[in-house]
Amino acid sequence: MVKRTTTVAAPKLERQGPTGSEIGEPAAQVLRRFRLVFNAVKTHFQQVEKKAGVGGAQLWALSIVRDHPDIGVNDLAKSMDIHQSTASNLVKSLIARELVVGAKNGTDRRAVQLRILPAGSAVLRRAPGPLTGVLPQALASLDARTLRRLDADLAKLITALNADERAANIPLGQ
Repeated sequence: MVKRTTTVAAPKLERQGPTGSEIGEPAAQVLRRFRLVFNAVKTHFQQVEKKAGVGGAQLWALSIVRDHPDIGVNDLAKSMDIHQSTASNLVKSLIARELVVGAKNGTDRRAVQLRILPAGSAVLRRAPGPLTGVLPQALASLDARTLRRLDADLAKLITALNADERAANIPLGQ
């Protein structure tokens, strides 16, 4: 007796987009470049953490407080281009580690003026540069035309990613 088997076609699955090597060489090249950027930033932050004992965002904030004695949290946030609440959290961690001190000295007793402490200065001396981080420094070195083009192209990528715009105010080194 011969058994007959019927072949049932597998249901077609809707593809969610290219996978693996299907992304094409131009996209693969750009992906490799993003990896280079992200890994350079990650390596710098790891070196900062290892040598200075603080994160990259904390180091940047600490350097601003050193360079601008009596700076307030709002001005620190503006200097770092981050949200005020993010700057406040950075400041709390720096105060808890006794790297900066906050005092209410001015006419507005609600506002805190920040000053670096000797331990904070020691952290800055140990830290590998640049204190702002490698990505902000590299971007600052680019000409205005390149920055405008990069901004426009990244805006298209952000739209394609459907990324949450609120993440723009969170430092990478946090």
